[in-house]
Amino acid sequence: MNFNRVFILGNLTRQPESKALPSGQSVVNFGIATNRFYKDQAGAKKQETEFHNIVAFGKLAEICSRYLTKGSMALIEGRIKTRTWANPAGVKQYKTEIIAENIQLAPRTMQASTSGSGFSQHQQPEPEQKQNEEIPVIEESYIPPAQTEEPKGVEFADDGNEEIDISKIPF
Repeated sequence: MNFNRVFILGNLTRQPESKALPSGQSVVNFGIATNRFYKDQAGAKKQETEFHNIVAFGKLAEICSRYLTKGSMALIEGRIKTRTWANPAGVKQYKTEIIAENIQLAPRTMQASTSGSGFSQHQQPEPEQKQNEEIPVIEESYIPPAQTEEPKGVEFADDGNEEIDISKIPF
């Protein structure tokens, strides 16, 4: 049995480049940088950065080109593929890419805190339609709404006493 699955969480190193295949299917290419922090033998903190090429097709490509920008954080799930071709001089060349199958955008609060991650965040002006459009975001500090109904069989006394009557707890 074989398994080819990769998960990458990092920041975009360049704006997504959108193209169309001869079949008409959308394709987008962009780069993601991931950091690794460790201590060397002397105990000094070190940082190592890896750069990954990402490719997305179809509807996923359209979403990437619409919502991702240079510097933004994203979680990419996909598979690794190495392409080979011969350049005009006849030399065989290789390029390893991650073919995206699922992409999760980081919350805005997370993206704002990563802008100082070593990559400058030069955002290009967006068309008027994109600026007015609300992007769905799940905030890190989200608290689900409280229940509006009280559990059945439980009575709450409002006598000003802060003690809990143990006999009225239903379990």
